[in-house]
Amino acid sequence: MTFRKIAIRSALVVIGLPVALVLLTVVGFYAVMSSFATNRTNGTIVVEGQPRQYLLHVPRSYDRARPTPLVISLHAAALWPATQMELSQWNTVADEHGFIVVYPSGTGLTGGSSVLPFRVWLLRPEAVLSANVRFISALIDTLAAGYNIDPTRIYVNGYSNGGAMAFAQSCRMSDRIAAVGTVSAAQDEPFRSCADSRPMPFINLHGTADLVPYEGGTSWLSPRPFPSVPGWTADWARRNRCGPNPVASVVAPDVTRLEYVNCADDAAVVLYTVRGGGHAWPGGKPLPAWMVGPTTHTVSATNQMWAFFRDHPRRAR
Repeated sequence: MTFRKIAIRSALVVIGLPVALVLLTVVGFYAVMSSFATNRTNGTIVVEGQPRQYLLHVPRSYDRARPTPLVISLHAAALWPATQMELSQWNTVADEHGFIVVYPSGTGLTGGSSVLPFRVWLLRPEAVLSANVRFISALIDTLAAGYNIDPTRIYVNGYSNGGAMAFAQSCRMSDRIAAVGTVSAAQDEPFRSCADSRPMPFINLHGTADLVPYEGGTSWLSPRPFPSVPGWTADWARRNRCGPNPVASVVAPDVTRLEYVNCADDAAVVLYTVRGGGHAWPGGKPLPAWMVGPTTHTVSATNQMWAFFRDHPRRAR
């Protein structure tokens, strides 16, 4: 196996990978990523006896008298909050538009704390996933106690393994989350695993050359097959009871947009497809191309997500 594959396997660890393999390979991966962004946080809460960390950004324009949107952005496996902050550039958009953004930290490979710097969002077993969901819920409560958070405008997005966690949250926290966004989601759970049928607005960005296969199927990244990205997006449209005929458009030479409209509760579903795009955050700070493939800058995932989120506050049931 090439060093590129070793590094990516560590970066995109999906829960079926053996712990020993990850521990052996993460050293080389961390050598690359530590120069990208150091592992730092500025907040801790204790959830069910376990300390959980996060990185918070509050814009200078924050006004306690004004209800303020909250964006929750989830890092990829083997990364950490500061890398998600650097990759996505959410802070810049938050400063421009006046919302708060928080980057929660996943756990070690066993679901608890770890002396190793990398973190992961564990989706199995259910007890561990539920603990992560309770952490995000408690984090919202903590921030709402200290800031004037608008409860109708709480949004979740995630990259890679963080995208899979965002999907899981949409199925368990639809009473709190207004909309969801994902980039290169490493989602290997069938859509039928989502027991919540409440319409949830969704924006998805994925490259055709992504390491998580755009057309779905098996990959050396995970022992479990991935669903096709268009199929998974269509499943979300069915969840939202959208009309059967999505509207296609071209937004850049390498980017197309597919929007499902006439959805219940105005819960639109949008897919941006990046032709030749790698496992990368479009418009964000690029990871090394040899590691994840090319990063397009013809479209900004963060700007597109915020525009979508802004148009989709949570509706009362």
